[in-house]
Amino acid sequence: MDIKVQSIKFDADQKLLEFIDKKVSKISKFFDGIIRAEVNLSLLPDPKNKNVQVKVVVPGDDIVVERNADTFEAAVVDCVDVLKELLTATKEKRNQK
Repeated sequence: MDIKVQSIKFDADQKLLEFIDKKVSKISKFFDGIIRAEVNLSLLPDPKNKNVQVKVVVPGDDIVVERNADTFEAAVVDCVDVLKELLTATKEKRNQK
């Protein structure tokens, strides 16, 4: 699975990129047909100003999860937790057909 990370209007440091790669790569265990994951990082004017959007490209559908948090790491973990559930549900739905 290919993981692409884009930081919008700032440069993400190597430590953050490695953290994202480590966490997002775990979702491949929950669904076999993942083509790639696209992670967009941005800053918002809100108090919880770190925004993370993860788009998982699978055949037939794209699954998009977006979360805001105090840190990018917390938002990534939230996104991955939701993606695990969504990918498991998608896999079960496809297996029922």
